[in-house]
Amino acid sequence: MTLTTVCKEFDALTLQELYVLLRLRSEVFVVEQNCVFLDPDNKDQQCHHVLLYKAETLVAYARLVPPGVSYPSHMSIGRIITSMQVRGTGVGRQLLDFSIDACYQLYGNGPIKIGAQLYARKFYESFGFVQSGEVYDEDGIDHIEMTKAAPASL
Repeated sequence: MTLTTVCKEFDALTLQELYVLLRLRSEVFVVEQNCVFLDPDNKDQQCHHVLLYKAETLVAYARLVPPGVSYPSHMSIGRIITSMQVRGTGVGRQLLDFSIDACYQLYGNGPIKIGAQLYARKFYESFGFVQSGEVYDEDGIDHIEMTKAAPASL
């Protein structure tokens, strides 16, 4: 499967890109997970956005959050999603690999902290994230904080 990856600051997104990323986030987080919450949280404008397309269709997305926005001294990756049509094909792994590398390029080689849905813990552990907080409820879904240590200096 050939995918095209795009990473842009908020102000560089086209209206079409913004619409499809917000639609995919709503499809997964609101409709599929049956979770009523306010997705636009005033962080998007400070972030970079990773969009993975299969042909012309957005199939995966992540938000790269600079230090000081979600966590005081950690960069973060959030709103990590894949559409139902590509789950189980490795697209999620490709998305997270790209997102981790992009975080280091954009924000330096510091640690990355995420708020992960508890059911996905093993997925994130396979990328070197370790649980760094207790289970907490966010909008009716169990989450945990996880942290990936800064890469070793060369």
